[in-house]
Amino acid sequence: MERVQKVIAESGYCSRRKAEELIKDNRVKVNGEPISLGTKVSGSDIITIDGKEIRKEIKEYYLLNKPRGVISTSSDDKGRKTVVDLINTDKRIYPVGRLDYDTTGALILTNDGELANILTHPKNQIEKSYYVKVEGKVNGEEIHILERGIKLENEFLKPDKVKFRKYDEKTNCTYLTIILHEGHNHEVKKLFEYIKHPVIKLKRESIAFLNVIDLKSGEYRKLNAKEVSKLYNLK
Repeated sequence: MERVQKVIAESGYCSRRKAEELIKDNRVKVNGEPISLGTKVSGSDIITIDGKEIRKEIKEYYLLNKPRGVISTSSDDKGRKTVVDLINTDKRIYPVGRLDYDTTGALILTNDGELANILTHPKNQIEKSYYVKVEGKVNGEEIHILERGIKLENEFLKPDKVKFRKYDEKTNCTYLTIILHEGHNHEVKKLFEYIKHPVIKLKRESIAFLNVIDLKSGEYRKLNAKEVSKLYNLK
């Protein structure tokens, strides 16, 4: 059972606040009867606004291995390919959070606003793991600098963990894993720029317990009910 205003908002008819106004104005009915703001409905109830039926939208959840050169939005006024273009669905899904144009890896897409809020709200501390390739040889002291945190203008950036993976002498590049809970804009790139090791390649390997190990670049899969439930429990 869910509150009527939430169901109306999730149908895409209007925002939750606007739905509450419609209810106060007695323009919303459930099974032909007037309602209040506290009214809850099930999937079998019929909701109408000014006599027009509102259908509850079926929720969909996808995990995408985002490729390079695709933007993390629902649409683009410049005509560029978006992550939504990669998913075969007629539902109005959108990406939860974003990955830069040149960043690859794990991205969740859904039409469930409540779950999207859980996954993006800072207080829920959702862990994200990144595989990063940078210029030059990163030493232990530089890793400690990052793990202690750095102050840049008005923001403090502090990863949870930075793990050295390998150094390639031929290319003079270092490979690392960096784990974050917060998601400041361009955080990984800013961190490595601070220690003079620009990022060459960046891939988000996992979001919480979800990873893209079994997904090729551009591939996606639907999340099952157990996975969705576990994501809700991260709140």
